[in-house]
Amino acid sequence: MAQGGLSWLQILRLALVQTGLGAMVVLTTSTMNRVMVVELAFPAIVPGALVGIHYALQLMRPLFGHGSDGGRRRTPFIVAGLAVLGLGAIAASGATALMQHHPTAGIVAAILAFAAIGVGVGAAGTNLLTLVATHVAAERRGPAATLIWMMMIFGFVVTTGVAGQVLDPYSPERLIAVTAAVCAIAFLVSLAGLAGIERPPSPAESRAPSAPKPAFRQALKEVWRETETRRFTIFVVVSMLAYAGQDLILEPFAGIVFSMTPGETTALSSAQHGGTFLGMLLVAVIAPMLARRVAGVLTGLSVAGCLASALALAMLAGSGLFPGYLPIGALVFALGLGNGVFAVAAIAKMMALAREGARGREGVRMGVWGAAQAIAFGAGGFLGTLAVDLAGHVLGAGGAAYAVVFAVEALLFLVSAKLVIGIVRPRPLVQAEKEESLSSNEVVPA
Repeated sequence: MAQGGLSWLQILRLALVQTGLGAMVVLTTSTMNRVMVVELAFPAIVPGALVGIHYALQLMRPLFGHGSDGGRRRTPFIVAGLAVLGLGAIAASGATALMQHHPTAGIVAAILAFAAIGVGVGAAGTNLLTLVATHVAAERRGPAATLIWMMMIFGFVVTTGVAGQVLDPYSPERLIAVTAAVCAIAFLVSLAGLAGIERPPSPAESRAPSAPKPAFRQALKEVWRETETRRFTIFVVVSMLAYAGQDLILEPFAGIVFSMTPGETTALSSAQHGGTFLGMLLVAVIAPMLARRVAGVLTGLSVAGCLASALALAMLAGSGLFPGYLPIGALVFALGLGNGVFAVAAIAKMMALAREGARGREGVRMGVWGAAQAIAFGAGGFLGTLAVDLAGHVLGAGGAAYAVVFAVEALLFLVSAKLVIGIVRPRPLVQAEKEESLSSNEVVPA
């Protein structure tokens, strides 16, 4: 094991927990979404509102982080969150099946199920990232963030691919069975990943009083008074609005302005994801190479990702005004590349900042940033589509309306780059490593 932190094997095991979390969530946001709109002929606003409930519950993330602050272990909170998430996902599949014969009762049941999903994601996700943040050595945070993010995407890909094969021919009973099987497997894999990472307290530690923990409101006020926490929260909101703003408008833009077929726009989306994947890998390679020689490498990578994303969006705006002069495929790939670098570097930066300020508030800080990220991500997609519609009414349908939105997103990324520069002063690496070693006695060597 690396001195003062988790070994690579332990980091990989925790990434598997994120894979399980992603596997449980993706069926509710993709498959059940499609069933409600296509098979059940509900308006798209129905699944949209249900997913919105899931995002709204992310506002409770600081409370979930506070629950484990001051204690000796975060694993019980992660396990409890995963259990609630799994039960909520299974309940959501049952509610979707109920909608076929009793729409009102099914929708009411789905509201409760998606609320449970939001609670489970918030509790498990917040404490998992806090566990990683408090136990990963400084030079490994970039690769660790990359691995965790990529394993979540891996969970999305594998689950949707396998479930898509076994769901045909579709029936409500099959949907429930597949969801239950996925959740059970994901939960067991997550338990295996967590086993032994945090050692149980010794008899002496069990008898010792726990660290004093203030009331949630007091802890939240203390954290919010920290300048770095407030600045990083603003950075998360602005950058995630920019990151998610193009999520729902990029393919329609390509279809309307460049007359691309559905297959071609799907391939375009794949190119963007490929760029994102490559950007993540670049952070995983560059961050550990430079961490011991260059102070503030994560800040630099975050800024670079923001600037690259801003440039790609500005050029996409230009391609909307002058179609045919710029290669849209290359621009979309470049946007994905910038997004990948920015996203992973920012998450790694978040893990580093979680340990700044008063001790025993790491979970609250991570919860505040997780809540800001979830809400901004959910709002970004919606606001992007709304902005296109509003711009279309003024400028007419076509590339000009999309160009306005892309240009605004580019400006938001430029603002994000400025925000992240002023968040913290880089600490000497010796000090960072000394602080990392404080948590080494809480981790079982691999």
